[in-house]
This record gives sequence, C-alpha cells and structure tokens, in this order.
Amino acid sequence: MNPKIEKLKKEIEKTEGKIADLQEKLRDLEKQKTELENTDYVAVARSFKLTPQELAEFLKTRQMAPGKEALQQEQEGRNED
Repeated sequence: MNPKIEKLKKEIEKTEGKIADLQEKLRDLEKQKTELENTDYVAVARSFKLTPQELAEFLKTRQMAPGKEALQQEQEGRNED
C-alpha cells in the first residue's frame, strides 16, 4: 500500500484517540460544573431558611407564567368575596 496512505491512516487513528480523550475530559468537566452549580443552588435555598415544603411551593409559583399567576390571583380574589 502507498506509504502516504499508511501515514494518513496512522494520523487519523491518533487524532481519533485524541478526540475520544478530549470528549471524555469534556464530559468530566461538564459533570464537575453541574455539581458546583447544584451546590450553589442548595446554598442559596438554605440561605432563605425555608422548609422543603415552602421551597417547593415557592418554586412552583415561579414556574407559572405571569398571565397564569395574575389569573390565579384574580380568581382567588373572587373566591374570597
């Protein structure tokens, strides 16, 4: 076989190996980043000194769309009358 082809095949294999190593490193770095973010979120949540139930309710209300929240408040106001 042509020596240039052999050389290119070896270079391809070497490059593929480097890519695989870098992908593994990237996954590890992303995992570390996620763990640090989660730690930060827990610290913030704890700083509010909420019970787990209160935190869940707080997060639940924040997930609502602004229009839904206004509608819900309006309906609650009607129910109180």
